[in-house]
Amino acid sequence: MTIATFIADNRGGHIGLSSPRADGPPKVHGQARYAAEYMLPGMLHGVPVQSHAASGRIVAIHADAARAMPGVVAVITHETAPEQEPFAESDDAMAKIMGAKPMLATDRILFHGHFVALVVADSYETARDAAFRVEVEIEGGHDALNFGADQAYAPAHVNGGYEADSDEGTFDAAFAAAPVKVDATYDTPYEHNAAMEPHAAVAEWQDGRLTIHDCNQGPSACAVAIANTFKLQPKDVRIVSRYVGGGFGSKYGIHPHNMLAAIGAKVTGRPVKVALSRQHTFNGHGHRSRTEQRVRLAAGQDGKLVALAHDNLLQTSTHDEFVEQSGILSRLMYEAPNRRTTHRVVRLNMPTPAWMRAPGEAPGSFALESAMDELAVALGMDPIALRLANEPPIDPETKLPWSTRSLRACLEQGAAKFGWSGRKAPGANRHGRTLVGMGVAAASYPVLGMPASAKLTLNPDGTALVQLAATDIGQGTYTVLRQIAAAALGIEEEAVTVEIGDSDLPMTSGSGGSFGLSSFGSALTGAAEAVRARVVERAREAGPLRGVNDDDLVFDAGRVQRRTDPDAGESLVALLGRGGAVVESYDYKPSDAKEHYSMHSFGAQFAEVGVDMDTGEVRIRRLLGAFGVGRVMNPRTATSQVLGGLTMGIGQALTEETVMDPRWGQWVNRDLGEYHVPVQADVPVIEALFVEEHDDKVNAMGTKGVGEIGIVGVAAAIANAVFNATGVRVRDLPITLDKVLPGLPIAD
Repeated sequence: MTIATFIADNRGGHIGLSSPRADGPPKVHGQARYAAEYMLPGMLHGVPVQSHAASGRIVAIHADAARAMPGVVAVITHETAPEQEPFAESDDAMAKIMGAKPMLATDRILFHGHFVALVVADSYETARDAAFRVEVEIEGGHDALNFGADQAYAPAHVNGGYEADSDEGTFDAAFAAAPVKVDATYDTPYEHNAAMEPHAAVAEWQDGRLTIHDCNQGPSACAVAIANTFKLQPKDVRIVSRYVGGGFGSKYGIHPHNMLAAIGAKVTGRPVKVALSRQHTFNGHGHRSRTEQRVRLAAGQDGKLVALAHDNLLQTSTHDEFVEQSGILSRLMYEAPNRRTTHRVVRLNMPTPAWMRAPGEAPGSFALESAMDELAVALGMDPIALRLANEPPIDPETKLPWSTRSLRACLEQGAAKFGWSGRKAPGANRHGRTLVGMGVAAASYPVLGMPASAKLTLNPDGTALVQLAATDIGQGTYTVLRQIAAAALGIEEEAVTVEIGDSDLPMTSGSGGSFGLSSFGSALTGAAEAVRARVVERAREAGPLRGVNDDDLVFDAGRVQRRTDPDAGESLVALLGRGGAVVESYDYKPSDAKEHYSMHSFGAQFAEVGVDMDTGEVRIRRLLGAFGVGRVMNPRTATSQVLGGLTMGIGQALTEETVMDPRWGQWVNRDLGEYHVPVQADVPVIEALFVEEHDDKVNAMGTKGVGEIGIVGVAAAIANAVFNATGVRVRDLPITLDKVLPGLPIAD
């Protein structure tokens, strides 16, 4: 019996239903323990000391005043920290994730706010007070803080392992000869992952083994990276991360907070908690790079693209390389025979950028989809019609066939539900003192799969236990894994216990990049298939099901029974009574389908905005996303994910921007009072719909992932709606009133 068979069977009605969240009750009742809530006997508290310069060398750290304070146990610096493996820069994706990342290991200042010491005390308040009394003396340094193309270079690869550049056909000649052109530059600012839960970790060493209670998206990967840093075996590091209060990429793997907690515990011989303040989390935990993106499109009068170029300028740090892949989306979205994409990056004395929801696709879609809207205006063509006219029959970059491509369905079904036919010409829809407009943008995100393992135990009482090192960062892992096991075994969801968030459990790559469920869900379905086979074996040995063909057996309501005669069967409890529990493990490895098919999710974003004629203020009136994401295992949790992405897209479009002071290299607005994420008043009733899509190439479940695609294209849809409302084209995010107001018509 195959994995796909029992998922399709689904007689228990678990797959595809909006089952309530399994982790809901413990969270509501206060039973879900987050990293900062762990209290261990004898635990101390650590608070980092930060650099006040963006570069240079540490001459001295004056900590006598701090050490003299009652309750202070240690002030740890690069001179007293334990030995660690040196950092080695690499453009290999796995080396970046698993490689050593030492802390307090050098006298070099890497950026303003760099953690250069750790104060450990018997209370958080004492440690914080003492940290303010530590003085760091720094000399030298040549700050590189100005974002510009003059110092940019061409990297070998960008995030995701893609080649930095692509070139096909003769772009320059085709662009020059085309009758209709767009040549525009689009800017996106620095942005920060602003998860509700700040980063925190509690570390303890026992008999040479390190255990860290952490808020981590990838416990298995983090354990390996920390082991490599401290020159340990991976089995000697355990990362426990049962509940995570959001991450958006900033909590994947090794980070300063968990390393500092481990160092503090190593030096003091006692458990140490490092719970960062909101201001701390803006340094060293990643951010989205600023981008300057030049997009050039050329088309015939029929709207068919003849040339497309997307050139990207981005930022990385002086000590590591991370290049946002903002030009990748342009390689696959539309057909154009002459195409070019480039990525150039400049090294600055700033923290290293890292993953932030839909890295690459989120900023890249703003540029590409805004340019497509500008081309539609130049052609006098409906923006949806323009996109449909340039639908590629195969992947334009790889020349592979699509496993499925649902963009047309997303655009058409989304337009019908949104009422796109009622859209008016730019500036023509006025409601009192408000100008109203609609905008659309297309979206895509790649289907990713990672190796994963899972263990499934079917107990003699008919209950089941699922164990794997997956994480739930809010997307519904506990819930959907319970559904998969219940569907496979024909038992109630309440009879399934899911144990995740521990690197001692079977390995997974955790949650990120929308590869979570596709990876660890596939591992669980493999384990479930093996358990079913063992149970069927027992059923066919004796009793009413003796010798029955496997294909004539179904699992339903705690029984194994004939498909053709439901009265003929045995309960799971009876079958297990003949041999005890059934325990199976399964190691999943993605198939080679990516070598033969281009596999992506697709979507269409629709926005309606109102722009105040007197102030230029932009308000979202309606927002809808239509998505083709393969099989939706749980519409409730999937909808929650894409609504979260849509909301984050509002922030990208209208409010989010981290401001860098170029004199000091300091983030100016490093708190939620000044870094503005959307709040209730900013978010209207938003909707999501899933188009029906069956993709048997991506994995046996047919799932593609929904965590990232919700944000892709939202900013462009909103910017395009602002243009439709006002005739004002804003090409740099966020869209603030000062960018809109000067172009508005004079009030009458």
